[in-house]
Amino acid sequence: MTPPVTTRATAPEILARCRALVRPALTQAVRRLHPWPAEMAAFSLGWSEVGGRPVPGPGGAGSHGKGVRQALTVLGAEAAGGSGADAVAGAVAVELIHTFSLLHDDIMDGDETRRQRPSVWKAYGTGPAVLAGDALFALAVETLADSRNVHSGAAVRHLAGTLNDLVRGQAEDLLFEARPWTGPEAVSPGEYRTMAGHKTGALLGCAAGLGAVLAGAPAATADTLTRAGRHLGVAFQAVDDVLGIWGDPRVTGKPVHGDLRRRKKTYPVLAAVSADGPGARELVALLASGDALDDADARRAAALVEEAGGRRAALAEAHRQLDRARGCLESVPLEPAAVGDLRTLVPFLVDRAV
Repeated sequence: MTPPVTTRATAPEILARCRALVRPALTQAVRRLHPWPAEMAAFSLGWSEVGGRPVPGPGGAGSHGKGVRQALTVLGAEAAGGSGADAVAGAVAVELIHTFSLLHDDIMDGDETRRQRPSVWKAYGTGPAVLAGDALFALAVETLADSRNVHSGAAVRHLAGTLNDLVRGQAEDLLFEARPWTGPEAVSPGEYRTMAGHKTGALLGCAAGLGAVLAGAPAATADTLTRAGRHLGVAFQAVDDVLGIWGDPRVTGKPVHGDLRRRKKTYPVLAAVSADGPGARELVALLASGDALDDADARRAAALVEEAGGRRAALAEAHRQLDRARGCLESVPLEPAAVGDLRTLVPFLVDRAV
């Protein structure tokens, strides 16, 4: 007798399943805010327009983001032998922290657009956007602390460590802006990886580990899932850096060559300027000139980054980090179905840039 053929869910299907599980609790949590920060939160999440008018579509079809962090939290619980329902409060908290960080990062970086719309500070003002971010931060901690899960205390401690990491990563990223492009004080690709591990990796690591904590997993299991998520986060950041230079604005929601125009020290650029060759030297001269980059300059800079191997190096680093994440998943006993879903998501984070 021929065994039945089982079809594994695709990455979009996995993400949709996890979003559907988390969305009611996320909506309920945002409604607990003061109406003004709640409106800004709903705008940032893609649920509404400026002024609060709902985005058309069933269940908020305009919702922004793919929900990778939510999915990691749900799958982390399932991989540890729990149910996705165990992780809902954690998934809500992680999504709220992620949204808070985007609101504040856009202000610090001066980014005027996000996901093809004005960023919150551009739409509502800097002060209101800071307030909304603060409200989301507090709501995330409150949501997790108030959950009826017996492991909520450990989960709050897990989240608190992540928040310190996020601040550390953002501080390092901001300080990089003042450092030179060449010489002993230049930012190395290795330093950038460390920063990305704090700024981006910490929250994805928190998401996967938090699900395991809420499922009552042993510390070793939660720690391993946290490490896997951190590796995914560094990979995610490397891919994001590639998209920041060569991504389609219709997909990224940001202007083409936006990172180059701001002379942002991203992985592809740092890998390129650290290479030896005429292209790298021309790129350094262009970026260090202090003159505003017009369209032609930005295109030339992008071409030089590619010529010097920056794009190739960033994608190679992303794949190295994904391999390390896979290694983590193989190092402890986990539920096979959930691990299969995690393995399906892993290449999805890189495929969006190639």
